Amino acid sequence: MTSTTTLAEVPTWSETDRRLMARALELACRGVGQVSPGPLVGCVITNSIGEVIGEGYYIYEEVMHAETIALREAGKRARDGTAYVSLEPHAHQSRTPPCTDALIAAGIKRVVAPIQDLNPQVSGRGFSHLRDAGVAVEVGLMAEEASEANEKYLHFMRTRLPFVHLKSALSLDGKVATKSGDSRWITGRDARKRVHELRHEYDAIMIGAGTAELDDPLLTDRSGLPRRRPLVRVILDERLRLSPGSQLVRTAAEAPVIVFTAEDADESKIDSLRTYGVEVINSGTRDLHLVLKTLGKRAFEGLLIEGGPTLAGSFADAGLINKISFFISPTIIGGADAPGPVGGSGVDVVRHALKLHRVKTEQHGEDIEITGYPERVREETPDS
Repeated sequence: MTSTTTLAEVPTWSETDRRLMARALELACRGVGQVSPGPLVGCVITNSIGEVIGEGYYIYEEVMHAETIALREAGKRARDGTAYVSLEPHAHQSRTPPCTDALIAAGIKRVVAPIQDLNPQVSGRGFSHLRDAGVAVEVGLMAEEASEANEKYLHFMRTRLPFVHLKSALSLDGKVATKSGDSRWITGRDARKRVHELRHEYDAIMIGAGTAELDDPLLTDRSGLPRRRPLVRVILDERLRLSPGSQLVRTAAEAPVIVFTAEDADESKIDSLRTYGVEVINSGTRDLHLVLKTLGKRAFEGLLIEGGPTLAGSFADAGLINKISFFISPTIIGGADAPGPVGGSGVDVVRHALKLHRVKTEQHGEDIEITGYPERVREETPDS
């Protein structure tokens, strides 16, 4: 299909536009951990001569949206001004009145936004409402950055499944543990601090039964940053091996624990775990799409996988990983029997390997974080 867009229709953005959109995205990210199941949104309002007169960002519990907060700060000075918003404003009545109504009533003459909101109640309607009211709407500035900031929300709106992020810590020779299973600690303190920042971004964290049994992890968010909902700890445990004496079970009253197990799991074991406050779902663990669908029904936008090679390999083989972060330590573990980070079936030839794009590297102390997005990922639709 041939595009009908002409060069004259493509917005031309100034350096000021770019700077203020970057600021709107910076504001949006202040809501990390505090907006799910909603999106991250930031807004900057300028007056008719381009001076910043209002700023705001969305936090779920404070109800007011970023645009409304920024407009309240700007007051009457907003007339004939510009709103830089990190996501399409909504035009429907939700927990708050439409943000488009507020922008129009304030006399905003121009709205700059990077991307459309994929929420079916919002998608395209916000921009249409503004344009119908005579507001100039320009879309596309810093779209890639905005999409990455809201990658969990956008994926969830497309698929109704959580965005899956695989994280692993490994040695320079590709081992996640010694041949005896010891893995504490492969990476240093700075890298582990970064992992807690990652946990802060997610609604749930998942491991397998082997990791729960071998490492007895706590799996809590110890970043110290504010979050709206507790980090939900999810264990795939087909044979229900999770011990009532484990840290996960003993802390279930303070931080939620969900265990997926076999349909014919031992009822006495299920009852025992439930007495500690553990939620047990006996729908099986091998259909990972069904597991994700179950979590999606609870409006979990993002899932961080911190399990061992078996769990990582299962998700990789199913094509259900959306993002990967490896933390690599300058340490040599050695040993033919020492495990690597990803098990499963793997591939027969290198050209079929899962390749990452949009790769970023960052140093944390002596350790290196490598993060990227798999090219081969199975996208689902809400009806699939």
